[in-house]
Amino acid sequence: MLNIAEGHGQDEWGVWGRSPVKKRFDKPMTPMTPLCSCLSMDGGVKNGTVNQFIIEAGKAEPGFIMKSKLHSLFIVLALLAGINQAAAQGARFFRISGPAATTIMSFNPNGTLVWSNALAGTNYTIQTATSLSGGTNWMNYVQIPVTNSVNTNLLIDFNPPAGMAFIPAGAFTMGDTLDGDAGAVPIAVTVSAFYMDVNLVSYAQWQSVHNWATNHGYGVLSAGAVKAANYPVSSGVDWYYVVRWSNARSEQAGLTPVYYTDAGLTQVYKTGEVQAYVNWAANGYRLPTEAEWEKAARGGLSGQRFPWGSTISESQANYKGCTNCFSYDLGPNGYNSVGLIGGSPYTSPVGSFAANGYGLYDMAGNVFEWCWDWYAAPPYPTGSPYLGGSDPHGPASGSSRVLRGGYWANSAYDARCAHRYNSPGYADFYIGFRCVRGL
Repeated sequence: MLNIAEGHGQDEWGVWGRSPVKKRFDKPMTPMTPLCSCLSMDGGVKNGTVNQFIIEAGKAEPGFIMKSKLHSLFIVLALLAGINQAAAQGARFFRISGPAATTIMSFNPNGTLVWSNALAGTNYTIQTATSLSGGTNWMNYVQIPVTNSVNTNLLIDFNPPAGMAFIPAGAFTMGDTLDGDAGAVPIAVTVSAFYMDVNLVSYAQWQSVHNWATNHGYGVLSAGAVKAANYPVSSGVDWYYVVRWSNARSEQAGLTPVYYTDAGLTQVYKTGEVQAYVNWAANGYRLPTEAEWEKAARGGLSGQRFPWGSTISESQANYKGCTNCFSYDLGPNGYNSVGLIGGSPYTSPVGSFAANGYGLYDMAGNVFEWCWDWYAAPPYPTGSPYLGGSDPHGPASGSSRVLRGGYWANSAYDARCAHRYNSPGYADFYIGFRCVRGL
């Protein structure tokens, strides 16, 4: 249970519980009480600041104090391991930054933030940090286009589906802003909230669904051999296999399948390589759209090449280094040492490198990832995410499907968040995938 106590303080913040304490208050803290649906801030912004407040998760865990200044409004959530397995690393701090000061009206137990005094027609950015030391470690979490003075946004999901991370709704700049990639012209795109698999689908996960599917009317879904069960499935899984496997995963979990073989959405897609019709409202597993994939890969960052920043090294992703090829490649040169273990193919176990800001692993390198969209280069046809808009699903037709993320033999250039590749849908040794689900 989340608990909260209010304090009225100056410029200090502190941590207590199992960590050293540094705190000062103008008056004593009130007793800890259950978090209510409305969080009182005693009037919100006062002289360019808001009052401090504390949110604590459990009596045995540390709580946190923070405060905002000027046009940034700070909030804090204790996301402890087990509450959000995807992104929890002790605690997460958040603040809202925008063109005018704002006021928290309520922060609800389901992770919904209600805030007011926003300037309609502008954008506000929610930023996050894992520590307040130094004061310069804030990173963008999600950009929110504002149409009303009072706004309600689902900021965090404390109970995402097992093995998945919550990706918050919001706008982002899709495409390349740094390297002149002509196939990825930057554009503002807005994406609704969704869940994404924290890891690439492993061979073990593939087999668990495959074994169920073969006894429930699905066609052949056999995958090629990999180095070990915890490596990404990446051999023998073409685009159509992946779509049918996603349906089987949904049915196995008691969810509504997403893909059908008829426009009326009555015949679940289980066999063959045929046109797939999508029930976007279904709660089952599916491939991400190209826009969803890139938003998730960026982890809330903007204007960066990779999920963590603008340079890359062997310690961050499984790719083939070439320091003489790209100034942002810090190497070393050659194949990644983690991928070399066990021989060819030089894939690495899922989750071998640090997660991005949304708690997702391997969004750069290791294996390419299938997306739903048909691939299209400029001039972009109707439906392309590179025309902007909200929740684009890609062109209505095409000859190849989008691949994203790069793979273990690709260069740093191919591991960029903006890089696009495509395939007719064939299986190959360097292509894997992960699933998403709608809310």
